[in-house]
Amino acid sequence: MAKPVHLSAALAAGETAVEETVAAILKNKGDQVWQIAPAATVYQAVSEMAQQRIGALPVVDGGTLLGIVTERDYARKIILQGRTSSGTTVQEIMTHSPVTVTPVFTVKQCLRIMTVRRFRHLPVVDDGKLCGMISIGDLVAAVIASQTFTIEQLETYIAADYPG
Repeated sequence: MAKPVHLSAALAAGETAVEETVAAILKNKGDQVWQIAPAATVYQAVSEMAQQRIGALPVVDGGTLLGIVTERDYARKIILQGRTSSGTTVQEIMTHSPVTVTPVFTVKQCLRIMTVRRFRHLPVVDDGKLCGMISIGDLVAAVIASQTFTIEQLETYIAADYPG
């Protein structure tokens, strides 16, 4: 079963401005969550990741998030150990009980979690149900969009004509 993150450092960040949340990112991405069953072969998982152009899949059984399988898992647990992807199940190499976030987490909190825990994908769970997946790329895109907006606002402010 998935476990929510309890990193006090991630949640104790002193936010000084309104920040984009995971919910906003998921709204922009859409609600499609690619997933795979634990009994599927690693070959099937890697094939699905390649087809969907993603780097990780949540492992779900009966609607319950059991784990996550990533390209890193494939490289480290199949290739480097001399195993075959067609003869190994996802359950054998997946990360069990992955750290999850909820839609109310901010971009900054998620970036901190990913940095501290050294991973690139976070399943999003709301009321115990998998509702999305965010990647480091999603978060970086949100940061760039926010910074671009701030720069444009500052340029408008600086270039404005003032009476007097």
